[in-house]
Amino acid sequence: MRFLLLLFIVMPIVEMWLLITVGSSIGAIYTILLVLLTALMGIALLKRQGFATLWRGREKLQEGRVPAQEVGEAMVLAVSGALLLTPGFITDAIGFAGLVPVLRQALVNRMLRRINISSHPSAEYGRASGAGHSASGDIIDGESWDSADSLKKPK
Repeated sequence: MRFLLLLFIVMPIVEMWLLITVGSSIGAIYTILLVLLTALMGIALLKRQGFATLWRGREKLQEGRVPAQEVGEAMVLAVSGALLLTPGFITDAIGFAGLVPVLRQALVNRMLRRINISSHPSAEYGRASGAGHSASGDIIDGESWDSADSLKKPK
């Protein structure tokens, strides 16, 4: 907890110092344009990779598997997007690191090794236990009607 408090105090100070240093070297206008450019590039990359991750997660759900990797990657992408929208060069560097697929997947794999993900057959997507399922777990879809109902004349 102290680390986060220290991070929220120290990080903005370091970012301001770096922005002032870069601004004094290349000029204020160019510094502002550079910060805006990194934010726009980050948003474009984030959008593209976010949709790809969403698509992979949907495919896993349709297969009845738990999309743990994709959910973890989506969380990393969300944090990376927030960092890219925050003005500053250090936050941009960390945000861009989260957009690198190899780094992101390694981080998520490390996080997933620390937590236990289990799925019970009744908890899997599209696999509710009970009516409509055979003993083998296959879904049985059907329609039925009573023959007496079909012989009645409509009123």
